[in-house]
Amino acid sequence: MKGITPAVLVAALFFNSCATTSKTAKTKTNKMTATQESKQSENPLMRKSSLQFEAPEFDKIKTEHFRPAFDFGLKQHNLEIQSIADNPQPATFANTLEALEKSGEVLKRAQIIFGNLTSADTNPELQALEEEYASIFAAHNDKIYLNENLYKRIKSISPQGLDAESKRLLEVYLQNFEIAGAGLSTEAKEELKNINQELATLSTQFDSKLLEARKNGALLISDVKELDGLSQDQISAAANAAKKAGHQGYLLSLQNTTQQPLLSSLNNRKTREKLFKASWLRAEKGDSADTREVVEKLAALRLKKANLLGKKSFAEWKLQDQMAKTPAAATQLMKQIAKPAVEAAKKEQAEIQKLIDAEKGGFKIEVWDWNFYAEKVRKAKFDLDESETKPYFEIFTVLEKGVFYAANKFYGISFKKRTDLPVYHPDVVVYEVFDTDGSSLALYYLDFYTRESKRGGAWMNNFVEQSYLLGTKPVITNCYNYAKPANGKPSLISFDEVETIFHEFGHAIHGIFATQKYPSLSGTNVPRDFVEFPSQINEHFALVPEVLKNYAIHYETKQPIPQALVDKILKARTFNQGYATTELVSAAMTDMAWHTVTSEQELKPTLEFEKSTLLSNGFTLQAVPPRYHTPYFAHIWGGGYSAGYYAYLWSEVMDLDAWEWIKQHGLLTRENGDRFRKYILSVGNSMDLNEAYRNFAERDPDIKPLLRSRGFIK
Repeated sequence: MKGITPAVLVAALFFNSCATTSKTAKTKTNKMTATQESKQSENPLMRKSSLQFEAPEFDKIKTEHFRPAFDFGLKQHNLEIQSIADNPQPATFANTLEALEKSGEVLKRAQIIFGNLTSADTNPELQALEEEYASIFAAHNDKIYLNENLYKRIKSISPQGLDAESKRLLEVYLQNFEIAGAGLSTEAKEELKNINQELATLSTQFDSKLLEARKNGALLISDVKELDGLSQDQISAAANAAKKAGHQGYLLSLQNTTQQPLLSSLNNRKTREKLFKASWLRAEKGDSADTREVVEKLAALRLKKANLLGKKSFAEWKLQDQMAKTPAAATQLMKQIAKPAVEAAKKEQAEIQKLIDAEKGGFKIEVWDWNFYAEKVRKAKFDLDESETKPYFEIFTVLEKGVFYAANKFYGISFKKRTDLPVYHPDVVVYEVFDTDGSSLALYYLDFYTRESKRGGAWMNNFVEQSYLLGTKPVITNCYNYAKPANGKPSLISFDEVETIFHEFGHAIHGIFATQKYPSLSGTNVPRDFVEFPSQINEHFALVPEVLKNYAIHYETKQPIPQALVDKILKARTFNQGYATTELVSAAMTDMAWHTVTSEQELKPTLEFEKSTLLSNGFTLQAVPPRYHTPYFAHIWGGGYSAGYYAYLWSEVMDLDAWEWIKQHGLLTRENGDRFRKYILSVGNSMDLNEAYRNFAERDPDIKPLLRSRGFIK
């Protein structure tokens, strides 16, 4: 899963060259510039980094630098926007759109670095700043998109004579302004500004509460016997976590998903129940970390915003510029997948119950039993034990001999570890990425391990976006939340976690291969239901025989994974897919339900709303919960996936159809890699992405490969 920083109307200084000033005014301007230059020299956020590709100077950036950078950047950007909007010269592409693309350099730099730190390594001071400036940034964004003069200038620009990417930029700007409410009356704009500021504040509050809930929800175990089934390394890590938090015993930290990885290993049923409930109930305890009131306010305000903008629901407003276009199209896809997924999950549940009964368990399966017994069924059915595979998946071997190796074979690129660049946390590592001709393409930062200062999940973001207009190359980060091993121990992960590394690198390579002139169209600045396509297709490389044999190396014996074990992994690919798909699509349907309400009367208390939504859509299996429970569904309340969680499924249809094409044309060949790079990874949002897909695959995507891959059809 991934969080992507959206394109912002920010970059370098622009002033009207036709303006005239008096001698006194010129003197004041010069003094002001000298002051600005002094501030910029002292604050690393207010000037371009001297590091390669303008990589952040983390050794110099301090928390206290953000406030002055924000204030200065906002003031500077306001002047630039005013100058563009009030320019007495007729609007042209250069003096309006290119000027907008170049504006707000300081603000954008500060916001991007700040956003990454508040996600990956926050602190109370950063959290307070985040909440304070959320409404300020929302108001600033409105000042741009609701600026009538600016909107009129953009509308007056003729597309004649523009190249294809410039025409696309004009089209995107017009659409963004109109979606944002540029055509509203003055009174309606003021109301919209207030709503947007409140929404920004509430989303920030949700993030802060969820971080607190995740921290407070960690399960403290006093008796090591309750951890029967965990490895000694896992127990040591839990002991270290407890000690670090000031407790005695063993602390099991929570990941952001509903199910927790340790549930598949814990033999003690009561411990499993306690861990599941700690996860499920984390943000609904009636304390300061309870998110339900914030969720309900967000849902109601989003509906109000959509109505103000002339739409029946928030989803109808939100999907205008997505590939799906309408909530109905997205819902139709989800329903096509939901029915066979639930039917498959019912069969899987019966199989698990049969095993429980055979062991004389004396109970009906509960939600906290599923992963534990599913793992037993997997062992019995496929003779596949996760503890047998993990020793072959050491995290850095997976990265360098798996992810990087596949990228080299398919795209011809190479990687070199850098130890000379400053990082924001000691766990972070950096690589330089080189193109086929040996030229330097990008810098790539990785942050593998979980900590209390990091939000849950895995994601990709840019520190610097690629743009020929700005002369910038991509500086990209991937963040994860894997358990950090005890000192001196290897970092061994499951195959699911292996696929997550390949997935997030798919987002990274999408940014690395960006070739756009304009930053707003660059790299991953694409619709949500397209952005997961490159990441999901990259997961397939994890099981390409040549790649798997190269990275699946036993950390002790240094022997490659035996073919017999590979065969077990391959045979088990469709195992538990009913469960996995049901938890995904039920979360997506819950998201869509929250955002397709057309009146406040349809909104109910959080838990009641979710329950009725699941039942009405056929999700009746109590042992199969949604991947994200509404109170901690960070994608849709704190992130950018509101009314958009279906995007994973939409993208997966393209992913599996495209993978069929790649297999039919020789699999891991440079020709295939060059084609995928040219038609998918390098186009950004510079063209219609349905057309981009057709250019690559020479057909529209078909849902059958997805259903086949999950074992729902033959």
